[in-house]
Amino acid sequence: MSQPPAFPLRRLLVTAVRRITPRTLRVTLGGPSLAGFTLDGPDQQVKLFLPRTRDTELVLPAVGADGDVMRWYAAYAAIPEAERPWMRSYTIRAHDRVAETVDIDFHLHGEGGAEAHEGPATRWARGARPGDPLGVFGPSAAFAVPFDPGAGDWTLLYADACAVPALATVVAALPAGRRAVAYVQVDDPADVQALTTPADLTVRLLPHDAPPADAVRAGALPAGSPSVWLAGEASAVRGLRRHLVEERGIDRRAVHFTGYWRRRLSQDDAPTPEDLTEARERLAAGRAGARPVREPVQEPVPDPVRERSAPPPPRGPARRSGSPSRRRRHGLPPALGEASGTPAHCVRGPRVRHPGPPEAAGRGPRPCRRRASRPPRNGGCTPPG
Repeated sequence: MSQPPAFPLRRLLVTAVRRITPRTLRVTLGGPSLAGFTLDGPDQQVKLFLPRTRDTELVLPAVGADGDVMRWYAAYAAIPEAERPWMRSYTIRAHDRVAETVDIDFHLHGEGGAEAHEGPATRWARGARPGDPLGVFGPSAAFAVPFDPGAGDWTLLYADACAVPALATVVAALPAGRRAVAYVQVDDPADVQALTTPADLTVRLLPHDAPPADAVRAGALPAGSPSVWLAGEASAVRGLRRHLVEERGIDRRAVHFTGYWRRRLSQDDAPTPEDLTEARERLAAGRAGARPVREPVQEPVPDPVRERSAPPPPRGPARRSGSPSRRRRHGLPPALGEASGTPAHCVRGPRVRHPGPPEAAGRGPRPCRRRASRPPRNGGCTPPG
């Protein structure tokens, strides 16, 4: 039996593909490099490297013999654009130790004939066949943001369609008999997977177009101090978190939140003012010794015009946010997480930034001159990837 690689980058092959809900495909991956593979907890995120087309050879980043996990992104960015694979963030839905396989759930965007709105992950998943190659980076303890399913008096959960696969891993890890309430927001109730758990779980379905903060505000919650897990569209997660902290008085350190995707933006787009505000909050929380939180990363409906092939620089937007010293003066961290353009199970995604949209004059994005040494840190569903 082969030994697992010291560096968490694997070349795997598709072993099976099956549809488990009307809009969810489960792709099973296997390979010798999964020998000895283990998961340290629920909601484990990985980066998927997807060939640009079925006829394109899969080229993975070359890593040094020292196994430095901080160098892989620079190696990825150095791959010629025509050969560079798409990179999207997803959640490992399940791991079979005996068969040495892992499952990744892809939420299919563009169902009903809207293929134009598909991202690279959705396109790849639709066409996946046994034997197709795929690169997987992670999970890695260097970028993990663990969630303790047993913290607090009870557990409050929220997930949209892209985050349902991650939600399923979280509820499965809850302690037996623990009180838990999960708000699940999907277009079709049939897309809610079976949430098997030993906990005392109540599931409340939300209309797909309703702000989750409004639904939670109108509902009654159990007494006590909860441990909170939120994952979904970035602005929805942000609004729900603010409601819980500012209106319900929940300790912000108890709120574990991940923006899997951003409306009308892909994982390759530049950060918005809201993203920058969130970065300041994370920096302040870190200085106060608060529990680390993940940054936004997925995209349920990628914008075909914005989805560019150039990789985002690993340490935040180039030039637009100013020099490192200016970023420090404004309270910004040296690196922003990446915003995933396809939901983790969704075809999931904390987090690199693109230098920004091309200039009106058509010059295209300026190249980032900063050393690409740090990879994006991400969270769950890679929006419509």
